[in-house]
Amino acid sequence: MPHRAFPLLLFCLFLLAACGPKSQPSASSAASQAAPCEAAARFCGDSAFVQIEAQCAFGPRVPGSAAHVACGDWIAARFRALGCEVAEQTVRLAAWNGDTFAARNIVASLRPEAAGRILLCAHWDSRPWADNDPDPANHRTPVLAANDGASGVAVMLELARVFADSLPQVGVDFVCFDAEDYGVAQWAEGAMGDERSESWCLGSTHWAQHPHRADYRARYGILMDMVGGRGATFAQEAYSLHFAPAVVQRVWATAHRIGHGAYFPRSRGGVITDDHVPVNQYLGIPTIDIVPFHTSGASAFGPTWHTVHDTPSAIDPAVLHAVGQTVAQVVYDEKQ
Repeated sequence: MPHRAFPLLLFCLFLLAACGPKSQPSASSAASQAAPCEAAARFCGDSAFVQIEAQCAFGPRVPGSAAHVACGDWIAARFRALGCEVAEQTVRLAAWNGDTFAARNIVASLRPEAAGRILLCAHWDSRPWADNDPDPANHRTPVLAANDGASGVAVMLELARVFADSLPQVGVDFVCFDAEDYGVAQWAEGAMGDERSESWCLGSTHWAQHPHRADYRARYGILMDMVGGRGATFAQEAYSLHFAPAVVQRVWATAHRIGHGAYFPRSRGGVITDDHVPVNQYLGIPTIDIVPFHTSGASAFGPTWHTVHDTPSAIDPAVLHAVGQTVAQVVYDEKQ
């Protein structure tokens, strides 16, 4: 996804802030800010890009499809190969249109014995309908979801490789949420003007209400959604500022400290319904969303959002690197 929604309370809290000016990094400014020394082990954007291609090779990972099953098996196997302990949570979910399908949350834990833990998460499913495509003929075509789905998982897989080579002092739980993008279609009767925010983020809502461990706790969480698109920058999302302002400050300060500030402007983004919301609401783990905010074009989430053009060709490894290296540094800065 994610999905723009404006609940009344948070809309009132963040309306003025969300309308502030935003900036895109120029090629020269982004390059100049990528040079300073980084203390954490090196995150490889090209390696993350390969993980995007591997997921997309299965085809659209729509819940209930053969591609979805095969890719889920591959994701779990990759985390296991990187030394993580993997738990899978399966559940049958009901969609807004009456469809039911088998959903699968995949939880990969590094250093599962560590008491201090950091939650990193992303969704791995594909949207069943390219309902924001400029061509109406594509509105019922599944999305390949290179950026809106595969990118967050790819960053987590590369982080798992980095952390396995040089263990952080804390434990890390990588949670791949399913059924995030099965929300109401724009072409559905009554969809316009009816946000139906509860139709999104089905897998994360289930996990937040029924975590893989009954006593699960983490110091904080970082959700990564659409973190590879060309031209992407990541303003500070409003729910994140509401639920976890200290985590927002930590992540953005780290990005600026290690030279990726051009991708993380200290400006306010929109109010976004995404997987971090149920984690905050049901588990009380302060969790933020690293999600793009575009100031021009048909969508604030970029030109490929919910279109058939969300393919690997629209991914920039430099953006993957900026996000992944920032998150790696944040985790490495944590002490026992």
